[in-house]
Amino acid sequence: MNSPEIKAFIREKSNLFWYISDNEKEDISPGLLVETILNYGTMDEIRSLMKIMGIKNMSNVFFSAEGRKKLNYYPEIYNFFSLFFARNA
Repeated sequence: MNSPEIKAFIREKSNLFWYISDNEKEDISPGLLVETILNYGTMDEIRSLMKIMGIKNMSNVFFSAEGRKKLNYYPEIYNFFSLFFARNA
């Protein structure tokens, strides 16, 4: 379940979720939210999401991606944030 802060964040960044219908955007999973922001967001958007979700929670969502979902991250993004979260979370 998404908090009001996360729902507001998704509404603000709705252009990143262009492929999801407007009435379903606020109900996206944490995994999809983290994946989309890390792959396509700016550093400011990534920092904002870390502030809202907390770095520990975001790290748990990131590392819980398995199999096909893990491959959805760009290789450079996955490598960078694997190192970043391992060191900072």
